[in-house]
Amino acid sequence: MNERDSIRSIKGIGEKTQALFGKLGIETIGDLLRYYPRDYDEYKAPIAVTEIKEGEKCAVLGRISGRVGMHSTGRKSVVTAGIREGAYFLQLTWYNMPFLRNTLQSGGLYVFRGTVVKKQGRLTMEQPEIFGREDYQKMLHTLYPIYGLTKGLTNKHMVKTMHQVLESRELTQEYLPEEYRTHYGLSEYNYAVAHIHFPKNREELAIGHNRLVFDEFFFFLLSIKMMKERSQDAVNGFPMKPVWETENLIESLPYALTNAQKRVWNEIERDMTGKSLMSRLVQGDVGSGKTIIAFLAMILAAANGYQAAIMAPTEVLAKQHFDGLAAFIKDQELPYEVVLLTGSNTAKEKRERYQKIASGQAKLIVGTHALIQEKVEYQNLALVITDEQHRFGVKQRELFSQKGGRPHVLVMSATPIPRTLAIILYGDLDISVMDELPARRLPIKNCVVDTSYRPAAYRFIKKQAEEGRQVYVICPMVEESEGLDAENVTDYSKKLAQELPNTIKVGCLHGRMKPSQKNEIMEAFAKNEIQVLVSTTVIEVGVNVPNATVMMVENAERFGLAQLHQLRGRVGRGEYQSYCIFVQGGQEEETKKRLQILEKSNDGFQIAGEDLRLRGPGDFFGVRQSGDMEFRIADIFQDAEILKQAAEAAGSILSLDPDLSLEQHRQLKEKLLSYGKERLETPGI
Repeated sequence: MNERDSIRSIKGIGEKTQALFGKLGIETIGDLLRYYPRDYDEYKAPIAVTEIKEGEKCAVLGRISGRVGMHSTGRKSVVTAGIREGAYFLQLTWYNMPFLRNTLQSGGLYVFRGTVVKKQGRLTMEQPEIFGREDYQKMLHTLYPIYGLTKGLTNKHMVKTMHQVLESRELTQEYLPEEYRTHYGLSEYNYAVAHIHFPKNREELAIGHNRLVFDEFFFFLLSIKMMKERSQDAVNGFPMKPVWETENLIESLPYALTNAQKRVWNEIERDMTGKSLMSRLVQGDVGSGKTIIAFLAMILAAANGYQAAIMAPTEVLAKQHFDGLAAFIKDQELPYEVVLLTGSNTAKEKRERYQKIASGQAKLIVGTHALIQEKVEYQNLALVITDEQHRFGVKQRELFSQKGGRPHVLVMSATPIPRTLAIILYGDLDISVMDELPARRLPIKNCVVDTSYRPAAYRFIKKQAEEGRQVYVICPMVEESEGLDAENVTDYSKKLAQELPNTIKVGCLHGRMKPSQKNEIMEAFAKNEIQVLVSTTVIEVGVNVPNATVMMVENAERFGLAQLHQLRGRVGRGEYQSYCIFVQGGQEEETKKRLQILEKSNDGFQIAGEDLRLRGPGDFFGVRQSGDMEFRIADIFQDAEILKQAAEAAGSILSLDPDLSLEQHRQLKEKLLSYGKERLETPGI
């Protein structure tokens, strides 16, 4: 069994189960092995009843007080018992397990393990696991993997399948040179894969985790550095000069550019009119005004007789850019034609637009991935702008250069990454930072609350919707998942629709929907046909809806601060006061401290820096930042030290062997090529 084999080659997986795995993006044995646990259930030391906290999963050591009872409710049998310690009491309840009445003994000493909830004013543990004291001692500190699931697939099935594959697969030949593994204290690759799924303790988990994180960063940086070598000091093949059109545009805007916008525009204009090719990243917080700078760069190219293209991650965002740019051109009475190219254009529309692009009639082109399809031919493409760097990779940017001469590249990113890390991650780009918000923007009002605040939040949402405003509600999951106590989009949207009046339309959006469905829902929200949109983080790179004034995030503790800040950026885009409500699911003090950083600050760069400071290296049991660069397991914030090591290793290897042509790097080169292919086919890095 090797990594390229279909998961159908696993014993017990038929057509139905294959389809369920397919929903999780698992098609091959390799996909399965790289489907890492999202969490681990740790068997911690038992505590006394006096130490129990509501909402926490724990193991409790105690003697059964009084008799073990049983009664029926409808078709359900209910077994009850309790542990008492002075004035403290814990109720234990099991459903449909009548045999326990005879198994459990009054006065018997046991370890009960489960989540504690409050029911009818009493602390209760439902369906707890039961252990003898010595049996639990053997389980102490072991870790059980918890996977992200889809309906119909249980964690037990996933664990069994993973065990089966790890026992029967062909081992991968080690590709990382031994001296680097020794220098950075990295494990062998096969050991890392086995122990990320089934570690005996946290130490083994840390060893496996660190190696896999290193690999992700290492191959990403290796490909970037090799690309930079090829493109460094490339001559500007599109000579340009500054033009009056851009100056007139700036003067005619209904608002003044911020000093940061002026500074960044000067850097871009200097690059595009200079002798070398531009490769620049514009890092600007949400709402800092990057789009207008992108439009100015496109007009500079068009005024010099060239073509410029801007590529967005979603059709809805591409359409918004197109509308904005077309209106801009019309208002200024400029003679440049703008075309929109997306996957949902009809065959006739595509033919017409291909012709306009190939002939040079269309100077300004806006689109999605469709801009780099084989059939698109440009006449003289001088500038390529990619919106939201973490959705498009260096490979996609390279494809543009195969469409003619090598164009200037401008990358726009709203992900606030501290400069030290940005320099490593965007090694092939010069960096401009837009660190100032326009004066006309009202600061967002933030609050961190617990779940008891929900009724008040729903009343506030109702009031805002009745005043004509719109609302986002974010949940961490698409659907209910076994063993995970977190809100999901599917059930939450139904629940919210029942809580709110029929006049308020509630929509539901998540990443597993077809692109056409997602576009339809996002367009309906943009037109205010949907007032409340319940969504996963798929809206993080979404539409510009100035009418949206409320962002409510459920289980906020499950997201990284940088990602929560990105989500918050979906509101506060219009003239109305906007609000962000972070609902904390658990009661942990540490989580509350982290979330309060967001309550006190709207500055993405400050938040990112604070998050990096709070979560030191190796703190990988917390939440992933997710939206950053779409790594599977690596997180640029909590794994910052490993990122620096990977950058050092990639630089060292390439200084000795720039093309990886030496025999000792043959395995490494093969792995890099397969990495590049995978990343090119998957929207991501």
